[in-house]
Amino acid sequence: MTTKIAIFGVGLIGGSLALCFKGKPGLTVVGYSNRESSVQKYMQRGVVDYATTSLSEAAEDADFIFLCVPVGMLDEYVNELNALDLKPGCIITDVGSTKASVVECGRIFNKRNVSFIGGHPMAGSEKSGVEAAATTLFENAYYVLTPDDTTPAEAVDKLTELLAHTKAHIVKVDARAHDDIVGAISHLPHIIAVALVNQVRGYNEGNGLYESLAAGGFRDITRIASSDPVVWRDILINNRSVLLKLLKDWNVETEKFVRILESEDGQAIEEAFQTAGEFRSRMPERRKGMILSTFECYVDVPDHPGIIGSIATELGNARINLSNILIIESREDVPGVLRLSFRSQEDLDQALVLLGKHYSVHL
Repeated sequence: MTTKIAIFGVGLIGGSLALCFKGKPGLTVVGYSNRESSVQKYMQRGVVDYATTSLSEAAEDADFIFLCVPVGMLDEYVNELNALDLKPGCIITDVGSTKASVVECGRIFNKRNVSFIGGHPMAGSEKSGVEAAATTLFENAYYVLTPDDTTPAEAVDKLTELLAHTKAHIVKVDARAHDDIVGAISHLPHIIAVALVNQVRGYNEGNGLYESLAAGGFRDITRIASSDPVVWRDILINNRSVLLKLLKDWNVETEKFVRILESEDGQAIEEAFQTAGEFRSRMPERRKGMILSTFECYVDVPDHPGIIGSIATELGNARINLSNILIIESREDVPGVLRLSFRSQEDLDQALVLLGKHYSVHL
C-alpha cells in the first residue's frame, strides 16, 4: 500500500523534504503550487513524483500533508484544507519558525479524524527556492515537533517515523516554549543585527568611511541582517508578544553596559565577557541551527603572482568544493589575507588539513 505525501510549497525546505522521501519504498511524493510554471519546475528538477495546481487533487487522498508556505499564509491554507474531504487519519504539519499561533489554528481539525502537528526543521541555506533543495539539508539538525494534549500519540509516532528519512534529530517541545526559545536564539538576533546595520547606515550618511571600513568582523556578525524581508516580516509579527518581552530584556542588558561604562568598571566588563564566553563555549560547535553556519577559513599567503590560482587548483585536485574566495585588502579584523568559503563542514575540514601543510590557516 502506497503512502501519499503532499507538499505545499516545494521550495528550499519543501523540496528538501521531497527529496528525502522520494524514491523510498512505499512513498509517493506530490508537489502543489497554484502556478503552472512552478509545477513544471518541480517535475523538471525531479524533486517530486508528480505535481499539480489542484489543491484538492494534491490533498484529498494524502496520508501526510506538509505546509511549507510562509507563516503569514498558513491560516489561509489550513482553512482551505479544512473545507476538503481529507482522508481519515491524515496528518498535517508545517515547517514554520513560530508554533503557538499555528498550533492554535490547527485545532480546527480536532473535530475531524485529522491530526495537525506543528513542525519546525531548524536548518536552512543561504540560498532559496527548489533549486537549492538537497537531501542532506536536515542531517544532524534539530527537527522540532509541537504536539499537544489533544494530539493522538499514534499520529506523532507516524510522523516521527516518516521524518527519520531526513536524518534529523526529532525533538518534541511545547509550542509556546518553542516560540520563547527560538525567539531568543534566532528572532531577537535578527532584530539586533538589522538595528545595528541601520544604526551604522545612519552614521554613514555623514561619513562614508563607516561603509568602507565595515568589513571583517562587523560584516560577519551582521550577516543575518540580509535575510528575506518578507519572510521576517511574517515571523516577527507572528511572534510579536514573545519578542516584545525579549526586547525589553535586551534593553535591560544594554543598560547594564551603559552603567558599566559610565562608572568605568573594568572588572564588570571582564566578568561580562567571561560569563558570555563560558556559556558560548558549551554550545555545540557543529550542530545545525536556526542561524546558518558559515564554512569559512582565512589563509595567510605570500604576495606573489599565481598564488591564488595555485590554492584553487590544489583544492580542485582534491575534489574540495570551493564556493567563494575573497582577497582581503585590510586585515584589521581578520587573521588572513584570503577568505575561503565552502559549501559544507566536510569540505572545510578537508581544506584545513590540505592547506595547513603549506600555509598558515585560521578559522
